[in-house]
Amino acid sequence: MFWLAYPLTGALAGLLAGLFGIGGGLVMVPALLWIFALQGFPSVHLMHLAVGTSLAAIVFTGAVSAQAHLRRGAVDWRLAGWLTVGVLAGAALGTTLADRLDGAVLRGLFGGFLLVVAVKLALELQPGGPAVAARPAVLVPAGLGIGALSVLLGIGGGTLTVPLLLWLGAAMTTAVGTAAACGVPIALAGALGFILIGRDAAGLPPASLGYVYWPAVLGILLLSLPGARLGAVLAHRLPARRLRRLFALVLVLIGMRMLI
Repeated sequence: MFWLAYPLTGALAGLLAGLFGIGGGLVMVPALLWIFALQGFPSVHLMHLAVGTSLAAIVFTGAVSAQAHLRRGAVDWRLAGWLTVGVLAGAALGTTLADRLDGAVLRGLFGGFLLVVAVKLALELQPGGPAVAARPAVLVPAGLGIGALSVLLGIGGGTLTVPLLLWLGAAMTTAVGTAAACGVPIALAGALGFILIGRDAAGLPPASLGYVYWPAVLGILLLSLPGARLGAVLAHRLPARRLRRLFALVLVLIGMRMLI
């Protein structure tokens, strides 16, 4: 059963990422939390394992996505470079915080974040107002916050980076492509961090390295990329607004469950 659950999680995460342009971590972390609990993994490690495993999977899916955007010339390397400086420092900060927070606090943070994303999806909120100069003084601190929060939540950061880049005046294709490029160092630094902070944790399941459970990573990768391709196709054929609001409702329910 569990060996089937991981590919299905990857397919769903990829499908929703393709449909709505959101990061797969929003789907993977709650799904992994539930699957790991059913497998009887120690409850004290559940949230850390879900976040670390999600980040490890995003390293590979994010690299494929970034390569596709790079081929289309949709990555602004100046923006990506300065953001990455902040992102790497933020990832180190996020890993340090994750090591000091227990699973219940991480779960609460994730639940609250899901509610914020749900409101954004349901109301189709986009940054408005005049563009702000994309200077290092803006990009580096923004990257710091994005990196820290993304590592804490087990996401690739696109949900945060794309609105920032749109606010800075980037075109949508450039914002998405640059966010994809920044997501790889976020996920890589975060996954390595969760491996390190979990290296001495007692009672972790076999085949895990720190807080990364590799059978889940491999299972997710089997269908996440085909799912993303299917989602991109369906995004042009299905009633996007209705689906977006339905998915927002699902996120609200998941977020409330994690908070409670």
